[in-house]
Amino acid sequence: MSAARAIIHVDMDAFYASVEQRDAPELRGKPVIVGGHPTRGVVLAASYEVRPSGVRSAMPMSRAVKLAPDAVVVPPRFDAYEDASEKVFEIFHRYTPLVEPLSLDEAFLDVTESVRLFGPPVKIALELRGAIASELRLPASAGIAPVKFVAKVASDVAKPNGQKEVLPQQVIPFLAALPASRLWGVGPKTDEVLRRLGIRTIGDVAARDVAWLEQKLGSAGRHLWELAHGQDDRAVVPDGQAKSIGAEDTFDEDLEGEEALRPHVHAQALRVARRLRRAGLRARVAQLKIKFADFESVTRRRTLDQPTDDGHTLYRAAMDLFARVDLARAVRLTGVSGQELVGERDQMELFRPEPGPRQRLNAALDRIASRYGTAAVTTADLAEAGESTEPRGGNRR
Repeated sequence: MSAARAIIHVDMDAFYASVEQRDAPELRGKPVIVGGHPTRGVVLAASYEVRPSGVRSAMPMSRAVKLAPDAVVVPPRFDAYEDASEKVFEIFHRYTPLVEPLSLDEAFLDVTESVRLFGPPVKIALELRGAIASELRLPASAGIAPVKFVAKVASDVAKPNGQKEVLPQQVIPFLAALPASRLWGVGPKTDEVLRRLGIRTIGDVAARDVAWLEQKLGSAGRHLWELAHGQDDRAVVPDGQAKSIGAEDTFDEDLEGEEALRPHVHAQALRVARRLRRAGLRARVAQLKIKFADFESVTRRRTLDQPTDDGHTLYRAAMDLFARVDLARAVRLTGVSGQELVGERDQMELFRPEPGPRQRLNAALDRIASRYGTAAVTTADLAEAGESTEPRGGNRR
């Protein structure tokens, strides 16, 4: 573990619901559910006022309205959430260029070098959360730690609207009392295996011999042991340095069939394309990722005719890849990514063709979004789907 690094994980609180409460003053302080059809949809976001009733993101709406009959249910406005997200990330970039987006409402920031300009990491976190609150009127939580994993756990502990700093010497005792399910890679099945082994907390994992864990859990044993000791050497990778750029969403309530998954994949393709254009990159390969309810993951890749930063092209390729996946099982995650990235310098040609209609359209839409926000222009299919589909931004809190 490198004590020199300073990593901040920022996570917006109940993001979709917070945007709705901000934009509609009559909703402030009230239990709010952002969701689709009351009998067929799922909860996209639940405000903190409604959570004591047991309502959670991705819960079936039919169950949510029974648990909280007095809650105010509002349909999703994805353009408003994307517009708010763009402004949040602009604030992040004021403090460091090393920003790794995880979803619309979540990112890692490496502020190791930023302390020379802005002061200690805890002060940076306070300032950027203050800027989000004052300029966008939205709450955010932050975790500060020397590694990504611990920063993410710290932000979870700090919710709602708080922050938690974990110094290097505090990492192991901070993690020790937390349930083992907090470790990355520990889902319900692995958690059950750990419980059968007498392991219930991260401290229990840290106390075991690594060779014993590898014997019981295979290669995952060392991975969990390292995390339990706060060992996570992964760097914060901004879009411009990434080997791939992707977007994925996990659904706590599993989804079935291509039609239910299609809106997620479309939105993910558009998010990837915007990030590619922002980074000045194009993808040679489109990849579709699917994780089933039993946690088995499959990926399918397709080499594109030409490198692209166009969301429609990525979406069309991803949907073609669905034909190569057996969707007989329920799905808990989908993801789209652009891989084998190339930049402008990699695409220099003696006689470069003029930008085509799609490139000109994307450039115009980006300019409009930059000036007026992403809500200014949208496509007809997403406008229609926005009334009843699941979240495009992986809103997990």
